[in-house]
Amino acid sequence: MPTLQTDHRRRSGDQLRADDGRLERGRKSRAKIRKAAQDLFRERGFDKATLRAIAQRAGMGASSIYRHVQCKEELLIEELADLQEDAWLQFREGDDRKLGTRKRVRRFLDVQHELLMADADLTRIALRATTRPEAPVAKRVLALHDRTIGLLFEILQMGVMSKDLVRGVDALEAARTVFHITLGARIPWANEMVNADACRQSIQKGVDQLFDGIGAPARKD
Repeated sequence: MPTLQTDHRRRSGDQLRADDGRLERGRKSRAKIRKAAQDLFRERGFDKATLRAIAQRAGMGASSIYRHVQCKEELLIEELADLQEDAWLQFREGDDRKLGTRKRVRRFLDVQHELLMADADLTRIALRATTRPEAPVAKRVLALHDRTIGLLFEILQMGVMSKDLVRGVDALEAARTVFHITLGARIPWANEMVNADACRQSIQKGVDQLFDGIGAPARKD
């Protein structure tokens, strides 16, 4: 005699069936879309890489792509978010917490700089978006900036706790300042006014000037 539960299963159709492969197919389709977007962003630039063209490169219909992504800005942000996480992971792998806070901050920024410069087209698109708040991608890029500030705050807060910074330093404000130093150096690079090496040197000088003010005096033995 069928129970209430088995009767419900019959009436609910496939709700309780094991995965029939749709999730895996969805992941594969998403990966194809991201790869197609990466290629077209580099070949044509972000502005000329339409979602229709991305769908065609991924081997799917123009309408089908909307099952997986809503706009190309979404794909750009995923690439930038991955670069950001890669920078943090690479920093973590070689991080020596015994080093001074200044050196740790500089090392993180160097790792980040190398990754961003390796994907110069995407980085330029993101940086230029910050100067155009009305651009669809701008708000999403600014959210990533908050994440970077949070990572810098973690390093600086440890410096406060270890008394490597002068007493009373606000680690969050210092993190925001470091971030804006990097942004100020990268905007001229994004507009092709300076090269990558000059950009990196400008970041280093700005960070050094900041730490000349917030770094604790050398301890006397």
